[in-house]
Amino acid sequence: MRAWLTDRKQRVTISGESSGWWPVTSGVPQGSVLGLILFNLFIHDMEEGVNSLLIKFADDTKTGAVATTEEQVLQFQKDLDRLGKWAGDTRMAFNVDKCKVLHLGHRNRCHKYRLGDKWLESSACERDLGVLVDCRLNMSQQCDAVVKRENTTLVCIARSVASRSKEVLLPLYTILVRLQLEYRAQFWVPHYRKDIARLESVQHSATRLVASLQGIGYEARLRELDLFSLEKRRLRGDMLATYRYVRGCHMEMGRDLFSPAEEGRTHSNGAKLREPRFNLFIYLKHFYAAPIATKPQGGSQQDTKYINT
Repeated sequence: MRAWLTDRKQRVTISGESSGWWPVTSGVPQGSVLGLILFNLFIHDMEEGVNSLLIKFADDTKTGAVATTEEQVLQFQKDLDRLGKWAGDTRMAFNVDKCKVLHLGHRNRCHKYRLGDKWLESSACERDLGVLVDCRLNMSQQCDAVVKRENTTLVCIARSVASRSKEVLLPLYTILVRLQLEYRAQFWVPHYRKDIARLESVQHSATRLVASLQGIGYEARLRELDLFSLEKRRLRGDMLATYRYVRGCHMEMGRDLFSPAEEGRTHSNGAKLREPRFNLFIYLKHFYAAPIATKPQGGSQQDTKYINT
């Protein structure tokens, strides 16, 4: 490794003209077999002295913490200062122009933070490994971006492929389009009906490309193509993921996520999970919520009406 990393040189070639050789004194060569291992060894001590949550994926680094009090804000700023000092000592500088702060929470005070000598800008939406996450954890922007991109892919397929048989179009759809519609779906799965319908419209358009299935309903086209709706596929994926956490390969992590239900009088297979209770105060959120006493006209008794709160 020492012989491979030392005495390295590089030059730039533009339009056939090359510059002189220049020594490379830091960094890891990209595209090499050992590059990933050496990079991990290089950044393994980044989290030393950092109390906040630190997530590293390749050359992307994310940190986060709960900062509701002044002490927590100062502690988070100290962690950023520690990361800035590590970057200076290792000559692995962060690209501050790409560093953003995503504030979460309805009552977030949106404190300002700095990395090194530069203040970080706040952002209402950020892309995390291909998934758009906004400050309200609303996935509608992610759904819109996915639908727009995959509709464009469908148009390219329709223009590039002359055949309209299901033997040709079905593999193209499942490989090029559906995989993108389900990329990390367990994280950004939509819960608004409008977003669910927009995602389903992509598969609806894809099934209409098959010439032999035009003129019949969407459900009939799915049966002919042996496909499930995207909503059912997401539900199936959630059930498979739950099984892995309860009885599969992630049982250790599943103990912190799920709690088994207590055994009752009826026979049980031991896989029933406890359903937590949530106090939603529905009567306060309902449209007809707050009763007020009003005096009716022409009478002495009080009448009760309801107003929207």
